[in-house]
Amino acid sequence: MTDLEKARAEIDACDREMAALFARRMAAVEEVADYKEAAGLPVLDRAREDALLEKNVGYLPDMTYEREYRAFLRAEMAISRGYQSRRRDKLYVDLGDKGYPILLQSGGIYHAKEYLNLNRRVLIVTDDGVPSQYARTVEAQCATPTRVCIPAGEQSKQLATYEKLLTILLERGFTRSDCVVAVGGGVVGDLAGFAAATYLRGIDFYNIPTTLLSQVDSSVGGKTGVDFREVKNQVGAFWQPKAVLIDPDTLSTLAPRQVSNGMAEVIKMAATSDPALFSLAETASRADIPALIRGALLVKKSVVEQDAEEAGLRRVLNFGHTVGHAIESLAAPRLLHGECVALGMLPFSSPAVRERLKAVYARYGLPCEIPFSPEQLMPLILHDKKNADGGITCVTVEEIGKFSFRKVTPDEMLAFLKGGVSQ
Repeated sequence: MTDLEKARAEIDACDREMAALFARRMAAVEEVADYKEAAGLPVLDRAREDALLEKNVGYLPDMTYEREYRAFLRAEMAISRGYQSRRRDKLYVDLGDKGYPILLQSGGIYHAKEYLNLNRRVLIVTDDGVPSQYARTVEAQCATPTRVCIPAGEQSKQLATYEKLLTILLERGFTRSDCVVAVGGGVVGDLAGFAAATYLRGIDFYNIPTTLLSQVDSSVGGKTGVDFREVKNQVGAFWQPKAVLIDPDTLSTLAPRQVSNGMAEVIKMAATSDPALFSLAETASRADIPALIRGALLVKKSVVEQDAEEAGLRRVLNFGHTVGHAIESLAAPRLLHGECVALGMLPFSSPAVRERLKAVYARYGLPCEIPFSPEQLMPLILHDKKNADGGITCVTVEEIGKFSFRKVTPDEMLAFLKGGVSQ
């Protein structure tokens, strides 16, 4: 063996040992990442990194390679930081073989093909209220794209639009190996997901929500469908996406009122399940939006994992919706969905919670007073699909972060409304 071959063999042996040590080190980095996340600590601790750098350089048997070893250590620390940051940007909804990742990535829409399998026929569904560059950006990354743009608004969430999507899938020769991608808000996601769920008994579906409301709520959980005979979400299916790609940068084109509309759902999840998230919402600035999104997603992910098809716990996500849907039926389009949900939370909150809710509503420009009488709301509430066996199961919040389920009769519902509606 020549001297060169001996040197290369020594390098190979060192690399094998380093690979094993690297895997061992990264396993420890994962534990550190979990601890920092649970404790709310930042990824970067510059003072600790500087101290470690000096300590580890001291382990060198001599200083011949000090400069190179410092560069090596800095690269190693950067890799660890990057890994910890990416872990925070990726959640996973654990539903067994129906599980999927939620990717929270600034600028992620411009790298969609790195996260989603777009190397096939792809039906991209968007609406004319979504900036066209988002759907076109996704389209440019697809092997064989078909882009369809529907009119914005709840009026598109109907069987006729659903039939239009099915017709396109059929005429373009989509097979079970192809997929549907939603680029937009909740209406687009519900429609596109329902088409994917039912075409050929189900094809792959990806959701790229571009509104705060859809990013924190409807894009995760697999509930798809359309309205029927003026009843919201009356026809649909549970169909989990293959992945959800959330790019907070898409919110930069969202009107302030639409951001507030989405904040209503963040507040809802915080009120029932996460007092720390609620406190953040009470003081947050625009820069805190990614943290608010992530906090709300952690709540929803946990609930969906425990109850994928709304057999029990998942009903907590209906906080504010029973009354909110009734308000929406009377007030749309004057009031937005999130605004109606915000109002719907008030009757089922204790006085102390109600005061905190109203204060945070005022911060985000959400309405604080229900504009209809209990008598106007009751017929619509009793028609709600959650009304069964002589009562409606409602979510009540007596203390921020704690909820309970309560089945109420029509008379009790009326009493709740009279307690929470300003006459």
